[in-house]
Amino acid sequence: PITPGELLCLGSSLAFSGLFYYLYRKKARVVAQIQEAPKLQVDDNLPALVSAADGRCLPYVALEGIVLPAKAALTSHYHDGLQGVIQKLLLKEHRLIWNSLARSW
Repeated sequence: PITPGELLCLGSSLAFSGLFYYLYRKKARVVAQIQEAPKLQVDDNLPALVSAADGRCLPYVALEGIVLPAKAALTSHYHDGLQGVIQKLLLKEHRLIWNSLARSW
């Protein structure tokens, strides 16, 4: 005979497994989109390409080209001849909605 406690454990285990599988599949789709991103060159045609896109935004792209530092390139203390630059980050906030039940945004 199966006890109610065992049924509860089995049900919750199945529910959590289903939830984690759903989250895994959702993230796997995003990773596939990123891996299939088109590769574009940084040149004079790039602003026109962005302007022609829907909403003036390209969802996932890989930019290739020469990057010039704004002030001075960063040099590595550990590897001779290795230089890099800092990328400017763009933060896009999503619209917040007030949740009256939880009293939070």
